[in-house]
Amino acid sequence: MENQSEQTPKKNSNVIYFLIAVVVALLGTDVYLYMQKNKSDVIIVNQSDEKSRLKVELDSLEAQVEQVNSSKTKLSAAMQAKNDSLQTKIHVLRTQLAKGKLTKEELAKAQEDVKQLRYFVTKYTADIDELQKQNASLTTERDTLKTNLTTVSHKVDTLSKQNQDLSTKVQIASALKVAQLGAAAYKIKGSGKEVEVSRSSPAKKLKISFTVAANAVATKGMHDIFIRVLDPTGNLITEGDSGSFTADSQNLQFTYKTSIDFKDDGNAYVIDWMNPGPFQKGTYTVMLYSDGYTMGKTSVTLK
Repeated sequence: MENQSEQTPKKNSNVIYFLIAVVVALLGTDVYLYMQKNKSDVIIVNQSDEKSRLKVELDSLEAQVEQVNSSKTKLSAAMQAKNDSLQTKIHVLRTQLAKGKLTKEELAKAQEDVKQLRYFVTKYTADIDELQKQNASLTTERDTLKTNLTTVSHKVDTLSKQNQDLSTKVQIASALKVAQLGAAAYKIKGSGKEVEVSRSSPAKKLKISFTVAANAVATKGMHDIFIRVLDPTGNLITEGDSGSFTADSQNLQFTYKTSIDFKDDGNAYVIDWMNPGPFQKGTYTVMLYSDGYTMGKTSVTLK
């Protein structure tokens, strides 16, 4: 009987120890699960914060790319391809970060991708800055060349005008001018002898006598001489289509054309002009031209 009494308290004690162990185990499990839950919550919170930070950084990088593009810098094909690639990468990362939850591996990959993207955007921005500097330098060089070209062009125009003026002066200086000029009417006798007359009725031709002024710059040799004869009414006397010439910047019709051999020796020249019609009473005007300019002018009056 005494042995049974002793065994009963011992069994009860073992049960109590077992229950205590069970309770301790359950408490330990609850504490572990609670700590794991808190740890999981911290990871979720950290992931959410990191996603937000990455989104903000993407916004900044995209704004940086757009700012570079807004400069309207003309991009080469390679630079345009790089720009398109960066915008595509930003879009892909935005899509990834827009997912509800990211695994630890996905988050780590997104962080690495943004890091690489930051490097490429920085390098791209630096390349664009360098391109803009080069463009600015080229623009400055172009403007300088334009200014220099304008200056040179102005100088060329000035020299051209000076040369033209000089050429005109030389041309004027080299044109023949008369030193003495006179005209007289003549009749022709049956014997062929010519006699000077002052009346219009017997007159048949004019003798135009002149000497050429000394001219060292004039070309020695043959020079065309154009003669214009105006009747007393002021009309030009012509015979058919006598032709035209240019003198004193005018296109003129001539009465008679001949040539003289100029030697700059003071020699006298005589030109005979036969009137195709009868002479009239009044004053006849005779004008000589050569080398594009007027040589001289004279007149003769018939009664």
